[in-house]
Amino acid sequence: MMVMDMQTRPSGPHWYELYLQPCVAELLGTALFVFVGCLSVLEDSKGTELLQPALVHGLALGPIITILGGISGGHLNPAVSLAVWLVGGLNITMLVPYWLSQLCGGVIGAGLAKAVVEEESYRNSTGGAFSIITSDEQVPPALVNEIIMTSFLLLVVCMGAINGKTKSPLAPVYISCTVTATVLAGGSVSGACMNPARAFGPALLAGCWDYHWVYWVGPTVAALLVSVTVRLLLGDQSTRLILK
Repeated sequence: MMVMDMQTRPSGPHWYELYLQPCVAELLGTALFVFVGCLSVLEDSKGTELLQPALVHGLALGPIITILGGISGGHLNPAVSLAVWLVGGLNITMLVPYWLSQLCGGVIGAGLAKAVVEEESYRNSTGGAFSIITSDEQVPPALVNEIIMTSFLLLVVCMGAINGKTKSPLAPVYISCTVTATVLAGGSVSGACMNPARAFGPALLAGCWDYHWVYWVGPTVAALLVSVTVRLLLGDQSTRLILK
């Protein structure tokens, strides 16, 4: 008669590792990213202009993605999760939980930033929220800028981390460099947010909702455009939908 060892565990990952742990990783990773991102704006040294926020956002993103990549993929961005799902890199059952985790993480990160800075500095910088658009005339170029810059980022993510033929262990480095470059290039037009969670948390705590929709519509449109491009043109045989 065979007696089962009490230490024997069922094969395969535990449900916690499959469903809950990735959401925890997305929440904590997004909170940390938004925290340092907001601080880079709230405590921006005079004369650095876009350089300090660009470097901080880029340099923070790489290590966070590297550490959390094996748990959740290190998306930290609802637009990234949407694009990754559309190209087949994320189960649909995890899409909404990822979004909720990222948005909650954005609020937590913005709250932590608010807690460690002086009230006057926080108020003068509108909590690190994206308040660069001040008139209707700025909306079209800002929206186009968000679409283009987010498309650039999502293309790097999908091709560097998801597509089998082109993915690389250096994807976190590529993504970090892309974020830094896009903020430097397009930050003066729209802020180059490229991340609804990064926009939502500070906007909620600072009450800064002017033209906030731009930072949702732009990344969402970019996710759709990039996923179509990868699925139809650039993806490998397992990703591409036509001409296999």
